[in-house]
Amino acid sequence: MRCLLSALTVLFALAVTIAAAAAADGLRLDGDMVQGGLVRGWTAPGARVTFDGVPVRVAADGAFVFGFGRDFPPTAELTVTFLDGRGLRRRLEVARRRYDIQRIDGLPPAMVTPSAEALARIRRENARIAEVRRRDTPDTWFRSGFVWPLRGRVTGVFGSQRVLNGEPRRPHFGIDIAAPAGTAVMAPADGEIALAHADLYFTGGTVMIDHGHGLTSVYSHLSRIDVAVGARVRQGDVIGAVGSTGRSTGAHLDWRVNWFKQRLDPALLAGPMPDAAAD
Repeated sequence: MRCLLSALTVLFALAVTIAAAAAADGLRLDGDMVQGGLVRGWTAPGARVTFDGVPVRVAADGAFVFGFGRDFPPTAELTVTFLDGRGLRRRLEVARRRYDIQRIDGLPPAMVTPSAEALARIRRENARIAEVRRRDTPDTWFRSGFVWPLRGRVTGVFGSQRVLNGEPRRPHFGIDIAAPAGTAVMAPADGEIALAHADLYFTGGTVMIDHGHGLTSVYSHLSRIDVAVGARVRQGDVIGAVGSTGRSTGAHLDWRVNWFKQRLDPALLAGPMPDAAAD
């Protein structure tokens, strides 16, 4: 028992020492400094933080997040202003990535080049999605961390450029996971349901989750939706089922994550896809 207490005392002292060293300048960052990456930060309570000149929400205990979009420039600047007036400036180096080109043929022409009526509908729906992505709620649900919403074969990766019926389109900002229709889709992190719609033009059955501080995620092409707007979900809760609704060529989940307008790579948040054989 005495040896155990001594070991615990040493571990506690080491943890305190590491924490003190990490917070020596009043700022600690943890995450992927790369295009598509999310960074979690901690600073002194009451401090103000800006990211490239834009204010960032800071929790009461000093926690905050920010992210780098698909084509983010090679550098960014983070500043912290403490309650005593002292300032801190950190130059961030953002690693560049190379992206795949994907070609998808055989889509109905109307889905590649929508009609005027469809374009009006798309604009209305995009406005609703943009409204969710502007949310800046004070809750820190993102602290739960992220896991994969289901297990399956990854058929589309973040950042890839898609060519539909020979026409170049916007880059793909999510992860496509192929799975049988009806496969349960789970919330990868804690949050609040911010959108639940059974039939959006591009994404069909769609759910969006607010994880706090401008971090949101979206789940598309669902065959079934099991949650309603305003519901709180915990990591692992079922939110719907895999389908092929909207503009889709087969049963799969399109999973995306945003920090406001910055498009993030879900695979960087969740890590490698778990091996189904390990179950």
